Amino acid sequence: MDLKTIRAEEEWQRAGAYSVRIQGMNRQHNISLRDEFDEHDGDGTKYIVLLDGEYPVATCRFYELDPKSVLLGRVVVLPEYRGKQLGRKVIEEAERWIAELGYTEVFIDSRVVATGFYEKLGYKCVDNRVIKSWSFDCVKMHKTLN
Repeated sequence: MDLKTIRAEEEWQRAGAYSVRIQGMNRQHNISLRDEFDEHDGDGTKYIVLLDGEYPVATCRFYELDPKSVLLGRVVVLPEYRGKQLGRKVIEEAERWIAELGYTEVFIDSRVVATGFYEKLGYKCVDNRVIKSWSFDCVKMHKTLN
């Protein structure tokens, strides 16, 4: 693999994030484009894209909740690239960018089945309340950045 992580600040780079989300969520989980792409996809939202050569293979996004916190989400790794620590790579790059922008709190609405992954990255469940997101059961998780 020839991996490169980019902070997608131009439209052609954001298209890489959208491509991964279409393949990883829309096609794999039958989530409609209208549901996958919401009011948070646009100005003010930041995207991380991981490329293998020039091919986008993983992504995440974040946006401001308030002056000190962001919501990190839409973490997607293409199925054939899973199990290679790529989700960790996009999240760690997002956290660096988040800290550089002056935010100190990160929230994630994690699928229940993925909480162990986020716990390994230092996130903790806020409470035990299960939130429905499409057909997924999710919980809110939190991390304070140093």
